[in-house]
Amino acid sequence: MERIESPTRWSLDDLLAEPIDQALTENFSKLDQALVGFEAMRESLASEISAQEFKRVLEAMESVNCLTSRLEAYSDLLLTEDTQNPFALNLRDRVEQALTDSNNRMLFFDLWFKDLPDEVAKKLIDQCGDLRYFLEAMRQFKPFTLSELEEKMINIKDVNGIDAMINLFDMITNKFVFSLEVDGEEKSLTRDQLGAYFRHPAAEVREGAYRELYRVYEENAAVLGQIYLHRVRDWNAEAVELRGYASAISARNLGNDLPDAVVDTLLDVCRKNIGLFQRYFQLKARWLGIPSGKLSRYDIYAPLVESDKTFEYGDGKKLVMESFSRFSPQVAALAQRVFDARHLDSESRHGKRGGAFCYGPLPELTPWVMVNYEGRARDIATLAHELGHAIHNMLAGGHSIMTFHASLPLAETASVFAEMQLTEMLLRQETDPAVRRDLLAYAIDDAYVTVIRQGYFTLFEREAYRLIDEGESIEALTTAYMENLKEQFGDAVEISEEFKWEWLTVPHLFNVPFYTYAYSFGQLLVLALYQQYRLEGDAFVPKYLKMLSCGGSEAPMKILSDAGLDVTTPSFWQGGFNFIENMIAELEKLSQENSK
Repeated sequence: MERIESPTRWSLDDLLAEPIDQALTENFSKLDQALVGFEAMRESLASEISAQEFKRVLEAMESVNCLTSRLEAYSDLLLTEDTQNPFALNLRDRVEQALTDSNNRMLFFDLWFKDLPDEVAKKLIDQCGDLRYFLEAMRQFKPFTLSELEEKMINIKDVNGIDAMINLFDMITNKFVFSLEVDGEEKSLTRDQLGAYFRHPAAEVREGAYRELYRVYEENAAVLGQIYLHRVRDWNAEAVELRGYASAISARNLGNDLPDAVVDTLLDVCRKNIGLFQRYFQLKARWLGIPSGKLSRYDIYAPLVESDKTFEYGDGKKLVMESFSRFSPQVAALAQRVFDARHLDSESRHGKRGGAFCYGPLPELTPWVMVNYEGRARDIATLAHELGHAIHNMLAGGHSIMTFHASLPLAETASVFAEMQLTEMLLRQETDPAVRRDLLAYAIDDAYVTVIRQGYFTLFEREAYRLIDEGESIEALTTAYMENLKEQFGDAVEISEEFKWEWLTVPHLFNVPFYTYAYSFGQLLVLALYQQYRLEGDAFVPKYLKMLSCGGSEAPMKILSDAGLDVTTPSFWQGGFNFIENMIAELEKLSQENSK
């Protein structure tokens, strides 16, 4: 009898082995010893430092970073398993204090190196091999760096201030329980379980799911909104007032090593193409048979095929692995490592963190992947997405801990590409025109989510930071967000009043300001890469894998330039939207065939 695979819980043994108390004690002790050794090198830091001594300092820095990364990963992943676990909460706070201490004790190197004359720094950088870009990127922050005392004060302030407040946001929202009646049964759901019903075939279920989501968040809006106000004020105070960045988003752009102009161009092109998705939503309203011809916001993810089909976990995994194997046996083998190492947590359970992510703490370790598998088609795509991140991490595993993580704009490349591989495979295998139409509509829905929705979150953030800087309240933010939605959807979609609270439900706005444009960047970039793949076939694969293997060892603009991509021009980003328009045209063709 064939064994049916079930969603799994991960093992954290590869980070810290039992007994945990002893392992934590040993690692905290090793960290302190490594920091003492690093601090002892301070006296050797001078303009005339030898290349050999400089290399020794960098090796000591790598050792400290490996220890902190291991401790941070363990505490983060343990808390992910159960966000209400008292031991995990206490450990997270203890680790954050240790990280702050570590950053402050190592800060002298950062300040010293940024302050070196250009010719001296260049001479040292040229002899540092894999750490070259890490050091070049560090010096870009020189104009925005404060004194050692000021930097230490900011680090200490953050861990007990804004970082603690954001942790409270996560604790509060991860504890939310939602109620929804489906087929006469009252269900008690997590956020991810509730989200499964946004794509339910029945319109009343979709509406009920959204109303319940915003009911709970509105009940907590005063607290959550206050946390966001403090997030924004803290970011503005540090980035703009203290450090002197041109704008709040400029701080994120430099962290991503992207010129402000490139990000502005990306967002401008997104805005100019909003009519494309409005056209799609109008078509979708017709396909769904909505009498008014106007889609409700409750219905933008509605399936075109009346089906509540779900997929067993084993079947979903098989589909993902088949799509990887078709592209490259090497890619499939890397994905299999995650399963073999027991580094995947795919169960959906109360207390577990919502959403999905991939966590690669060290180059030599197989990354950990977290999803909440509910059997939806969306969950299969999410599994492919997060395994794509893991593949990216492992391909870049030959680099230092300080250079193997891809920059944020490129971090979504492998994940989105993996989703597209899966979708194309399913489209090739499916012979039923109605199901093919639904798969293609699903891909366009996903393009909306990844490109436009995420881009408009960033546009909202820019406006929110301006409003809060001018002293406006939460009410002004809800008004601004509704205006943001009206621009997105135009006359194509009816927006209910409760959607004014949607911004409160987006963790990235709280945890990582101005993060979301990276999704738009990554999706449109992948569309360009996927067009190359369609043209070149197997010849594309080694070039693509080489690009991923760079990790964070080169500037993103150089990695893209070497791949023949010019992201500085509006035409590059427009190419991605042209690809989406072709998908809509194909969907229209399928719909015509299906109606005959």
